[in-house]
Amino acid sequence: MKKIKYLIPILGLALTVISCSNDDTGGGGDTPPTPVLANLYATSNTSSAIYSYDFTPNGIVLRPFNISSNDNEGIFYDETANELTVLSREQKVINTFQNIDQTPANGTLNLLASSDVVLDSPRDLAVKDNFYIVSDNADTDGDPNTDEGRFFIFTKDTMAFTLRNIVTVNYAVWGIQLIGNDLYTVVDKTADVAVLKNFISTYTTDVTATPDKQITIGGIMRTHGITEDGGFVILTDIGDAANESDGGFHFISGFVSKFDATPDGGTLSVSGNQVRVSGALTGLGNPVAVEYDSPSQTVFIAERANDGGKVLFFNEIGAGGNLVPNLSSPFPGASSLYFIDR
Repeated sequence: MKKIKYLIPILGLALTVISCSNDDTGGGGDTPPTPVLANLYATSNTSSAIYSYDFTPNGIVLRPFNISSNDNEGIFYDETANELTVLSREQKVINTFQNIDQTPANGTLNLLASSDVVLDSPRDLAVKDNFYIVSDNADTDGDPNTDEGRFFIFTKDTMAFTLRNIVTVNYAVWGIQLIGNDLYTVVDKTADVAVLKNFISTYTTDVTATPDKQITIGGIMRTHGITEDGGFVILTDIGDAANESDGGFHFISGFVSKFDATPDGGTLSVSGNQVRVSGALTGLGNPVAVEYDSPSQTVFIAERANDGGKVLFFNEIGAGGNLVPNLSSPFPGASSLYFIDR
């Protein structure tokens, strides 16, 4: 059982986030270090801030960092290497920073590696072994009436990224999620999800690809974020991008089986298949990214619209509905998330 399971009573009681010094995570002098059981990392579109929510036996401790880019979206933490990889929309590169656990609150992360300047409008990041997949929603043909998207596939060694190839699709992209070897991709501006099977091994050169299957997720107006853990998939619904109160998320158990059972071009109905969380109490307007921890049944949301940006925590959503977040943490420009259990 994951350690994070024991933190849920703290989530329900404390509902506060505090800043920390270096002693909170690494110890100092004769003070024993406070163990960190899990981390939720978050990026911002409007600043250079990176937030680490450190889950400790005493509650959730906020450890902000700074990096050189002021607009970031897409994030991944490598626990073995103690490295944080972030997509820079400002610099149009993929950056990796080192010594994350040793960096104190309000410190500046130490850059280790960067790609060449090849990205245009990165939105999400999926990682398997040394392959780093970036979804990019730039308008490549200059025609706003046509939709297209690209997936950049990088390989990473210790000190550098190398662009292996680019896969182009004829739909706008946003969130991506690897489930096994298959890449599930949000079809932006719609309620659809598409899959590209055996993505890394099948698409090894620059190519225009057609999804193996594409289905509509019933009850969603416009999806953005996607995540998976323990067979559960959560998809966010931003609704009308100009409306700050019509967002939600859908919780789908046994997602792959339900996806496979739905015919290509068909719709996965809400009834009997999905649980929806939405309503005025949720604080969901434009939920652009999501993470999920299955053992603790906790959904983490990057909410972009309300109050300039927040990170929201929902625990044990049950039958869904108009739920109040267990924790709401202000974070201007909140754009992407990555959760890891230690």
